[in-house]
Amino acid sequence: MLERLNEALEHIEAHIHRRIEVTELARIAMTSDYHFRRMFSALAGMPLSEYIRRRRLTVAGAKVLAGDRTLLDIAVRYGYGSGEAFARAFRSVHGVGPGEARRDGAPLHAQPRMSFRLIVEGSSSMRYRIVEKEQFHVVGKKARVPLVHEGANPAIAEFVRGIGQETIRRIAALSDQQPEGIVAVCDDLDPSRAEGTDLDYYHGVVPQADAPDALDTLVVPPGTWAVFEHSGPFPETLQILWRDVFTQWFPSNPYRSRPGPEILRTRLSENGNEADAELWIPVERVAISD
Repeated sequence: MLERLNEALEHIEAHIHRRIEVTELARIAMTSDYHFRRMFSALAGMPLSEYIRRRRLTVAGAKVLAGDRTLLDIAVRYGYGSGEAFARAFRSVHGVGPGEARRDGAPLHAQPRMSFRLIVEGSSSMRYRIVEKEQFHVVGKKARVPLVHEGANPAIAEFVRGIGQETIRRIAALSDQQPEGIVAVCDDLDPSRAEGTDLDYYHGVVPQADAPDALDTLVVPPGTWAVFEHSGPFPETLQILWRDVFTQWFPSNPYRSRPGPEILRTRLSENGNEADAELWIPVERVAISD
């Protein structure tokens, strides 16, 4: 899988001055558009669209400093419809406009070319199981919040505080299906998974009974789920779990992620320093060629 991802990265470099279609990259990687975006984001630490933008403006920056083409020629070559649009994008990455960079020889910010490799340490085993689940419901409270890649999400924290402990206890009492107890559910994410894009966040449970009118409901279609478990220091154990799923498990197993909600159940120790985490990722099996 990683070899094919690297071939897709080579395609980006070869076509950096053209429009790059995710469908073509996914074809090269022999996976779905959705899974390619998801894998890239997890491995690279940034959305695919952001990497392409930064690489394109890194190459364009070298052309600006070389001085053998007009700024408008460079803007058009790298897909910008006007000098103004190119200047705005250039400044957002490099901190200076292209004219200033050419005139003053200002230092620019380069996005290095990426390549992926798998390091297998063998120091721990990953606990997982594959679950076939019929249609179910997530019932609780819902908010539309911005995506935050690192650290706590202030919007989610504020939302959960605003629910109130009594309401959370009533929601928790409805739980009688897997995954058990209060879960954090992220759904309807932007395909780019860019920082600041919005998603639906549910703080709720999976019950068998219908939801009370005062609560929000997410209907989850039937499908296959990969369920991962990890225990350790909080919040590091959550970060390790997400990292290992996409850097170790997916490249080594005949599954890929599919559209659907991602469900996290976290159980903290009394002092809040340790956590048991269970992560549900919607997956589909892929054929493995001989």
